Amino acid sequence: MKLIAPISIKSLSELIGAEIVGNNQLEITGVNEIHQVQNGDVVFVDHPKYYDTCLKSAASCIIINNKEVEIPAGKALLFCNDPFEAYLTIVKHFKPLQVSTKAISDDLIVGEGTVIMPNVFIGHHVQIGKNCTIYPGVTILADTIIGDEVIIQANTVIGGDAFYYNTKKNRPSWYKKMLSCGRVVLEDKVEIGCGCTIDRGVSGDTKIGMGTKIDNMVHIGHDTQTAKNCLIAAQVGIAGGVKIEAGVTIWGQVGIGKTLTIGENAIILAQAGVPSSLKGNKTYMGFPAEEASIKRREYVWIKRIPELWKKMMEDK
Repeated sequence: MKLIAPISIKSLSELIGAEIVGNNQLEITGVNEIHQVQNGDVVFVDHPKYYDTCLKSAASCIIINNKEVEIPAGKALLFCNDPFEAYLTIVKHFKPLQVSTKAISDDLIVGEGTVIMPNVFIGHHVQIGKNCTIYPGVTILADTIIGDEVIIQANTVIGGDAFYYNTKKNRPSWYKKMLSCGRVVLEDKVEIGCGCTIDRGVSGDTKIGMGTKIDNMVHIGHDTQTAKNCLIAAQVGIAGGVKIEAGVTIWGQVGIGKTLTIGENAIILAQAGVPSSLKGNKTYMGFPAEEASIKRREYVWIKRIPELWKKMMEDK
């Protein structure tokens, strides 16, 4: 999330009740998560496992619960006991809930030739380009950016909250919602099928690249980004923070785990499960997804197990 105007680190520290350690002259221009962080951003970390990653990232400021760590040159720490609560305070202050009182917000920006059919809901600060078609029952939530010649089929939801929770088992309710202040960006010539859900970024963008086509009942998690000209068939589920490179084809009912990369022009066959990154220009199948030629040979040998077992018993 980019701030409307830069804020001094001193003002930010006062907002969240934190102590500044390091460079106290910084100006903060955005709030972000570690996988999309940029110079000028503030990021938070509350677990030693991720201290080093955050400190070495592009972030200018790190909200942290340990001020004994080594501070990279030019950066600053905002020390507090609960960095997650500090993050929530920042989001609530700079991106409060925007309540809609109309089906289509007055601040909608829409291009020439775009058709918006009945029973569509459009939230605040949405931009829709030229010659788009938005079918009945579509929900487009706040801060969504849609390019030219985009088609969104009936009953799809664009921009729902991220499925992202801070987990601590020492409190009555283990899972505390991480507020979403990111966006969804649909580039030119994207088509989204019926009944799809595309979640907004936690603090960055969920992005669907130019020319990508998505079939019915597909879920795309927060901060996932596809490059151009991808093809995603029905009932695919993609977790958060996934990077899908150009020209990837994903067939029906594939499940893809979080924060991994699918290489350019990869093909993932139906009902595969993808728990880790895949290289480009290859075809994959099965669970865990492997190159299809290897997986097919495995299946042949699996089918032969009863025959081989019987032969082994006869040879005793």
